[in-house]
Amino acid sequence: MSPYDIVQSMKEGGRPLFRPGVDQLSCEDEVMNLMRRCWAEDPAERPDFSVLKQTIRRLNQDHESGNILDNLLSRMEQYANNLEFLVDERTSDYLEEKRKCEELLYQLLPKSVASQLISGQSVMAETYDSVTIYFSDIVGFTSLSADSTPLQVVDLLNDLYTCFDSIIENFDVYKVETIGDAYMVVSGLPVRNGLQHAREVARMALALLYAVRDFKIRHRPGLSLRLRIGLHSGPCVAGVVGLKMPRYCLFGDTVNTASRMESNGEALRIHVSQATKTILDAFETFELECRGEVEMKGKGRQVTYWLLGERKPPSSATAAPAVSAA
Repeated sequence: MSPYDIVQSMKEGGRPLFRPGVDQLSCEDEVMNLMRRCWAEDPAERPDFSVLKQTIRRLNQDHESGNILDNLLSRMEQYANNLEFLVDERTSDYLEEKRKCEELLYQLLPKSVASQLISGQSVMAETYDSVTIYFSDIVGFTSLSADSTPLQVVDLLNDLYTCFDSIIENFDVYKVETIGDAYMVVSGLPVRNGLQHAREVARMALALLYAVRDFKIRHRPGLSLRLRIGLHSGPCVAGVVGLKMPRYCLFGDTVNTASRMESNGEALRIHVSQATKTILDAFETFELECRGEVEMKGKGRQVTYWLLGERKPPSSATAAPAVSAA
């Protein structure tokens, strides 16, 4: 058989296994048995190089070719060891690249969702009874962009969102997306946390508002950013949309209302809906001020509030209160 035919037969496998014929060889039975053991299907049944050396030296102790065989075996052992090293090195490189890809996916999607995608499972959209959604944007961003170069705008947003991202890591929240100067965060999904979501988002909003007051624009150091924030709580549906660059998106009236709370707010203030205020009141630590009725597009007149701050909680207040999110 030609080398090509031999390789093809090995690749195709099948039963019985394709192996060289040694029955016609004029050699000792021990040599033929040793050859058969070397090409055993189960690697555990194959002899290692130390066994091969001992056996061949014993069989060739009366022949002059011992040194040649020893040299050949040493070269084969060196080649096998080098091959194992290369396999380990390639495997390590593969695992490192796999880790980097998974880490990137964990930054684009919630970890629980990303893990399902990595394992090949389909991610179904899920309904959440109560979450709190945060929206914010920069007042006067359009005029600021008009007076800046595109690179300066990119640097500004990158600096701002890098600052924000480092802050929200301290809270049980998930950043949904950024669109231009808009920043959207949610708590209560994909991992439900009872009614803690309102407190987590409220504390996060206060931290972001405090941070933006000290934020410095690189190309306009004398200008302060004026952040406008809106919060709303309620039910929503969340799921993965798309195959290329998949996005974890939120749907429902709660999302629209949270956006309306932001757009109807004021600079450097946190605009809170009645639903969010009801949950926050149960914690007895947040300071809120009634703004009065505000006309909301598609919602009519709604009573809303300003979130002013948070008092130090009592030492006994350790668990989330059992309140209705209605």
